[in-house]
Amino acid sequence: MPKEQSTQSGVLSEMQDAKLDPPARAAADGSSDAPALDTSPTNRVSNKYNHEYFQPLRWGVDSLYLSFAGNLHTDQENKLDRLKKLAQSDLLTDQAQAQFPVNNHIFEVKDKGTGMFPYILEDNCFRIQLSRQRAKSMPMAYVKISSEYLTHKPVDDVVSDLTSVLDVLGVLESRPKTSRIDLFLDFSSNENMDSWHRDAWVTRSEKIHQYAIKGDFSGWSIGMGSGMSARLYNKTLEILSSNKQYLIPLWAEAGWDKNNPVWRLEFEIKRDVLVQFDVQSLNVTLDNLNGLWSYATTDWLKLTIPSTADTNRSRWPIHPLWAYFSSVDFATQGGELSRHFSEQRIPSNQRLFDYGFSAISSFMAREGITDLLEGVEAYYRGLSDHLNNRAMNAGASFEVYLEERVAVKAKRFNSILNKQTAEDQLTSDEYRRYSDGE
Repeated sequence: MPKEQSTQSGVLSEMQDAKLDPPARAAADGSSDAPALDTSPTNRVSNKYNHEYFQPLRWGVDSLYLSFAGNLHTDQENKLDRLKKLAQSDLLTDQAQAQFPVNNHIFEVKDKGTGMFPYILEDNCFRIQLSRQRAKSMPMAYVKISSEYLTHKPVDDVVSDLTSVLDVLGVLESRPKTSRIDLFLDFSSNENMDSWHRDAWVTRSEKIHQYAIKGDFSGWSIGMGSGMSARLYNKTLEILSSNKQYLIPLWAEAGWDKNNPVWRLEFEIKRDVLVQFDVQSLNVTLDNLNGLWSYATTDWLKLTIPSTADTNRSRWPIHPLWAYFSSVDFATQGGELSRHFSEQRIPSNQRLFDYGFSAISSFMAREGITDLLEGVEAYYRGLSDHLNNRAMNAGASFEVYLEERVAVKAKRFNSILNKQTAEDQLTSDEYRRYSDGE
């Protein structure tokens, strides 16, 4: 077996002491009561456990950040320069053309870059940051894969789609490396999640915080801002503001009782930790999900039952809920995949209609209208007059005024490919042939 494809027991258990942080090194040489790193397989959750106390609903990879070594094609860098300048234009007609179509994606080209990455492309699948062709010390691309896309396709299929996009933009020199991976477990339980004191958390981190929304407990966070962190939080409460309703049918397929909240345990594992364990190459990262989850839930963080009779916190008994958490098998499929997904970042019907009805109902109340059809027709007439006046003040026709604003929204939503110059409509290969006069 190639070294890059080592299993979790091969990669994680062969860590050298020099790669361990001080607490882990002390544990490894027996100089501390802290537990040594154990990457052996754990006892997996039994099918006969009490579902009222603990019911796993979904688990797997929630967020994935990858870097790709390589070089942009010169022609694609020139194209990105043009599109970025269009995005920065004061003219809406120019802004609307700042799109990069490739495969099934219509990426928005942002008007600003970040750090050493001057170009940013984004849709509902990927946020792609690109360096310049001559930036030899930088990866060609740094990419955030959306959580929603990862509920729709297996990770390998998602990365295959991403690679096919990047192949159009430049020449990739090696397999992707993982800059950050978030592992999650969604579950239902009748356990009171704020029934323990913060002392019950035994962790390598010194940062432990509790949170509440309008007085109701919403979750815990441990180690935020460091190379590794964890959150245990009320996911049903969180999706009210995050627009992640696509999770609800997936929980339902797993047997979720909608009368109970769904909680999420999530670990954010950054590059420094992945390098420490020598699992930074993406395929090795994915081969070692069980090892990373085991380290996170048995070594880096534990929920315990504090004992006043024992001052050694490492010997405190494990909370029964945490025992279930640590035994989840990340080598198995963590739930059904979503059947519906769009590359477009479009607002939901609920959001659009709620905003629309709010405006129409306010107009009806002001005008003393109680019939909806009459109110909508009156609102439409008033809106048409208003937009006509706006168009005249802008020196444009009503049709042009409307088309420009729809086009700018379409760019943001990745929903319509607006009119582009012939040059920008060409694919990479076509543009090279065109430039060479073929």
